[in-house]
Amino acid sequence: MTDRYRIRPGEPLRLADRPTDDDGGLTKDEGEERLEANTERARDLQERLYAENQQALLFVFQAMDAGGKDSTTEHVFGPLNPQGVNVASFKTPTELEQRHDFLWRVHAQAPPHGLIKVFNRSHYEDVLIVRVHGWAAPDVIERRYDHIRHFESLLADARTRVVKVMLHISKDYQLERFRRRLERPDKHWKFNPGDLDERKLWDDYRRAFEVAIERTTTEAAPWYVVPAETRWYRNLVVSQILVDTLEAMDPQYPEPTFDPADYPPGSIA
Repeated sequence: MTDRYRIRPGEPLRLADRPTDDDGGLTKDEGEERLEANTERARDLQERLYAENQQALLFVFQAMDAGGKDSTTEHVFGPLNPQGVNVASFKTPTELEQRHDFLWRVHAQAPPHGLIKVFNRSHYEDVLIVRVHGWAAPDVIERRYDHIRHFESLLADARTRVVKVMLHISKDYQLERFRRRLERPDKHWKFNPGDLDERKLWDDYRRAFEVAIERTTTEAAPWYVVPAETRWYRNLVVSQILVDTLEAMDPQYPEPTFDPADYPPGSIA
């Protein structure tokens, strides 16, 4: 299911040619049944990861505005044990953050061993919105792709698995979601008039995504471009990526520091 959405190193990417609305040939009921099974499997693997305390997982979400980052995080990671999952979002850098390199604030949020960390937006903003608006010189942006690859390689060397997901939507779908936010009073808080200005730069953002993904997808830190308009299927694919990644990490319960035979269950009180 997930391999078709993975971007291999050296593979050219043209987002206009990739689906934004897919169901994998499944019905919604089939998809939700599989999602439930994946959730149970992820809970087991998360507990092992937490108990083992020797590895970590960083899950990065990027998308156009209204791409579904919040919703996907809620549906895929919300059912897990909150003790072992953290979410970080990256807004406009503070004055202090601007006085450091662009990865300084990001590295501080990297997960310690035993935990899963979700980045809802990430260090990729510094080669997406920054590139589109020209807030850094082109040669600075070029060097940032290298810095990002090296940063993610450093995390991998420290036994932090990195997975990056672009939730892929069309421009028409984005407009539909914006209108929905205005039609429903309980969604007004999610509408930002500034998003309409960003929408005018759609083609520039799409190209920025293509370059960033092509330049930074690696075997150690792969990118996936997941069709996000059929939301139950989006959740299923992301949950499958999560399960596949955790299974590849193969976390194990640690050996006890005592001999269980010395403590028969009926003998303790």
